[in-house]
Amino acid sequence: MRIPFYSSPPSPLARRKGGGGKGGGSSGGLKGNKGTGSSGTSGAGRTNVPVRGLPAGRTSATAYGNGGGKQITIPAGSPFAGRTAGGGTREQVFGTNVYGSGYPGAPSRGVSGLGFPFFFWPAVWGGAATGSASYLHDEGEYGAPDNSSRPGGPMAQAQFQSNSTNTTFHILADNSTVASLITSIKANCSSDLSNSGTSTTPSPYTENTTSPRPEQAIQYYRASSVALTLDGYNNTAALGNGSTPNVPLPSGVDTKLLDCLNNTIGEAVPLVDGALRWGPPKVNALVLAWLVVLCIHSIF
Repeated sequence: MRIPFYSSPPSPLARRKGGGGKGGGSSGGLKGNKGTGSSGTSGAGRTNVPVRGLPAGRTSATAYGNGGGKQITIPAGSPFAGRTAGGGTREQVFGTNVYGSGYPGAPSRGVSGLGFPFFFWPAVWGGAATGSASYLHDEGEYGAPDNSSRPGGPMAQAQFQSNSTNTTFHILADNSTVASLITSIKANCSSDLSNSGTSTTPSPYTENTTSPRPEQAIQYYRASSVALTLDGYNNTAALGNGSTPNVPLPSGVDTKLLDCLNNTIGEAVPLVDGALRWGPPKVNALVLAWLVVLCIHSIF
């Protein structure tokens, strides 16, 4: 893995293809592995993650799932009716450090008016929407962080502290996603984590001085619906008009833990399965039974 803010040996595995982002001088962010193993990630098995609030009758996502499937139009009567949703794949999960990145084929700074390629809504930072940083704080479209209509539940956060350096990361996303990632990260990165400084359950994301802030974001994923932040980092480029270079990461960051977090999120963040719902269970059973009868009839 190579991180744009510092030098390290390159990984033989290329970065996932995904939506980029404009702004902040050059688009920063991390690079992740296509597969498992090079950064300590184990690639645990697929796990069903219940997610409330998804459109079109969907009720769950899959950790380590592939995503994809046919893009849909959100039906009337649902939030954001008429916008598109779905179609995003695991290969498109990685964005950059720019809010609005990670939308497949749509480099963006900000999230206003966009669709939902992974079904999940973009993260919201809350707070006042003023000046050049207003694109980070507009709650009018997606609601406040505690909006219960958000797929996966209100915004939540989790802390991951290094056991070798004074480095603390946070993940910000909907509650269901954060809970799932806590499990995946603990399975993959436990040797680098401080037990006492690492979350075991999600905590509500509230707008206070100790919560993660947008200028601390070092990577966005899944159409900016997940953010990885670094405590003590102050990337003023995120607060500007898009022409300011990114601030390098501070010295002393636990890059081994950072690599593990980044790759685990990329590989394990829950995605909605691409399989289409083709009918109610009883109808499906009747159709299958009829197909079996036809097959038997053709044999005899």
